[in-house]
Amino acid sequence: MVNNLLYLIFITLLPFLELRASIPYGINVLRMPWLSVFIVCVIANIILGILIYFLLDNFVHFFLRYKIFSKPYNHIVVRTQKNIQKYVDKYGELGVALFIGVPLPGSGVYSGALGAYVIGLKFKKFIIADIIGVLIAGTIVTIISTGVLQLIA
Repeated sequence: MVNNLLYLIFITLLPFLELRASIPYGINVLRMPWLSVFIVCVIANIILGILIYFLLDNFVHFFLRYKIFSKPYNHIVVRTQKNIQKYVDKYGELGVALFIGVPLPGSGVYSGALGAYVIGLKFKKFIIADIIGVLIAGTIVTIISTGVLQLIA
């Protein structure tokens, strides 16, 4: 059981996968109870978002002195800023939560934290957006992974 939990946490921490992959893996491959999978993956993803924002806010300026880091960072920042800005313009801080919560490629806590950082969203507001967004994503992915939608259709 502990190994399964570690697998879930590991998958949740991977960029581009996060809980969008770990929840279906836990429910459909490891055959774990959906509530346990949901709780573990959501908590790991919330903590991941907070950690990423914190690292960006406190350490990114050290690395940007070097071209090897600054060039890809600037490319990613421009793309992420463009993607997240439309949500923030329309919905405010809740837009960051929606950006994190929509389980599509390119969204999630990695790009949500980066986007919130580059648009200047304060840390406390990001934490709230992170929690709301991860809960939205976790709920959507859990509903899809458990087959609840098939029962409705």
